[in-house]
Amino acid sequence: MTTLDAANAGTYAFDETFKINRLGYGTMQLTGPGTWGPYSDPENGIKVIKQALAYGINFFDTADSYGPWFADRYLAAGLKGAANRDQIFISDKVGQTRQGPNVWTPHGEPNYLRQQVEVSMMTLGLDHEDLVFLHRIDSHFSVAEQVGELKKLQDEGKIKHIGLSQVTVDQIKEAQKVAKIDAIENLYNVADHHDDDVLAYAESQQMAFLPWFPLATGKLAQAGSPLTTMAQKYEVSPAQIALAWLLKRSKAILPIPGTSSVDHLADNVAAANVVLSDADFNELSQLSTK
Repeated sequence: MTTLDAANAGTYAFDETFKINRLGYGTMQLTGPGTWGPYSDPENGIKVIKQALAYGINFFDTADSYGPWFADRYLAAGLKGAANRDQIFISDKVGQTRQGPNVWTPHGEPNYLRQQVEVSMMTLGLDHEDLVFLHRIDSHFSVAEQVGELKKLQDEGKIKHIGLSQVTVDQIKEAQKVAKIDAIENLYNVADHHDDDVLAYAESQQMAFLPWFPLATGKLAQAGSPLTTMAQKYEVSPAQIALAWLLKRSKAILPIPGTSSVDHLADNVAAANVVLSDADFNELSQLSTK
């Protein structure tokens, strides 16, 4: 049996001192319905985080708005006491407020962004953030104001890397006038790669690209579908094929599938062992709704 190890997906270097395994873990599912409130089984959530570490995952993606705060609490608890804690990279997101289940309201007022970074560091038990994304650009404030505040925090040593979430190429270019942008997190998966242009630009600028909703296979995973047929060919799950496609699509892509199940976590990590042929990769690339 092939070893379950996130390192099999290859690595990505954010800087000269921090190299991570490309296959990470997203905490969004460690919340209540509608990404609101506490997760129904906190101890299991912590167990999943610890198991992710055991599988070699050293890159975790979270956000203050997941819960809000609850996912961060479980992540902090799961990482507490980890032998390799100084080698674990966390990407965080600020700039979304929550008023209830499935309600997301961008708020980019600079003082609010600063507050959220400070509270996130306290919640996660950090003296700095490895990577902070502006979760959404708020049209009520200029990009210069919002990214500029993150740049101030970076200059103060509280943020190492700055990222943007769900943005266009033009918005990235505008933000680059204010600060160095090291990562982009946009909707992207085998079923929907409308943002191919954003990925191409991120690659050209040596930025990491985190695809959120990486397993949105939908109808593609139904019985008899091309994705399911491909999975049967490789004797793996459709989810593993979807992740393998992302890993092959670009070395800049860092998939962050989330789950609240240890079994599903193992299935996701096993995707690092799936090597798609060029022909099969190209066939899957035609399945996008683009």
